Amino acid sequence: MNETAAALSADGLFKGFGQRAQHAVRELQQGTERDDLDDSVTAAVIDASFEVRPGEIFVVMGLSGSGKSTLIRMLNGLWEPTAGTVTVGGKQITGMHGKALREVREQHISMVFQHFALLPHRTVLDNVAYGLEIRKMPRAQREERAREIIDLVGLKGWERKFPGALSGGMQQRVGLARALAADTDVLLMDEAFSALDPLIRREMQEQLLELQETLGKTIIFITHDLNEAMFLGDRIAVMRDGRIVQIGTPEEILTDPANDYVAQFVQDVDRARVLTAGAVMEPPWALVQVNAGPRAALRLMRDSQVPAAFVIGRGRHLRGVITDRDAIRLVRSGETDLAAHLTAIATVDPGSALADLYLPSVESALPLAVTDEENRLVGVVPRVTLLAALGGETEAAVGAPPMMSALPSTVIDQVLAGAELKEAH
Repeated sequence: MNETAAALSADGLFKGFGQRAQHAVRELQQGTERDDLDDSVTAAVIDASFEVRPGEIFVVMGLSGSGKSTLIRMLNGLWEPTAGTVTVGGKQITGMHGKALREVREQHISMVFQHFALLPHRTVLDNVAYGLEIRKMPRAQREERAREIIDLVGLKGWERKFPGALSGGMQQRVGLARALAADTDVLLMDEAFSALDPLIRREMQEQLLELQETLGKTIIFITHDLNEAMFLGDRIAVMRDGRIVQIGTPEEILTDPANDYVAQFVQDVDRARVLTAGAVMEPPWALVQVNAGPRAALRLMRDSQVPAAFVIGRGRHLRGVITDRDAIRLVRSGETDLAAHLTAIATVDPGSALADLYLPSVESALPLAVTDEENRLVGVVPRVTLLAALGGETEAAVGAPPMMSALPSTVIDQVLAGAELKEAH
């Protein structure tokens, strides 16, 4: 499959139930509202269009009756759309039947069900290998593959057990392993964890992310749980009354909801676990090159009214910070080298959740430095910005006055003037 193309795409999908479904779809396409349709027709999905990128977890989220389960059944060909098309790996599956559709399901798209759907008379090993058996893969080869996946999902040693001997969480691991063993391009997960107890459910969510790090699957995950969607999704499609009302990253959904419905939906989300340092960071107020010298650093801190400056080297690599007091000491002593007198500073990754910034923010008198994998300074998170973001005002602190310098400007002016007078003599 061409990795630059969408792994799966839906284009203008409609699904209506009832004898006049085709007529109802034409009315919807012409602008008729769902509530104004004939009572004999149910419009379950209305004009759903999206693309799922290779290797991403795309979450479809909505309350009961929103159309998400109908949508997923059209994505794997279980239900034919009333209008629109589904394309998997560049191959249109809408209109496919019989052998061609079975081949698509065997090779390109597999599914994990809410209620496990295990074969009770088969062992764990045989359940996991079942899809490979359907493909007529030789027994030794399919069992070797199944054992690899069983180990990957943490069920090593349970290969010969039957589903009845397993807990709910373990049974769901078997269902997940069966889908992974099939090694299809796209994995559909329909409310896969909703039947599990909360603790086991969280454990399965975390394991899915761990597996994704290793396998890089394209996953379409259906859920009614917003926190689950926010935790798992690279992108989220929010559905309401058959329509997709917004598609975006968890941060986009949380900070820029498309309408009042989405805003109300996300108002109780744990923002500290969803928002990241990269989402709320600002440009640093005081930034000085390491070869600029202490006097230039001191002037910058005076003009910016901050107690310290971030010192960077070539390529914006963070070297440390210089405080106004240390800069004054260097100016008075005639020292010109900043590099030997910098203070180290803790840094955070752009992907760090705001929940992980509490402690470093409390312990630091300065804004937190946000650096990339090459230690380049990409932004800062002042404490006031962190608190505003957690309070639901992600832009409240942008443009706010910086932290006042620890020393009065008059003191800094006197030091600079004294240094210039000393040079003149």
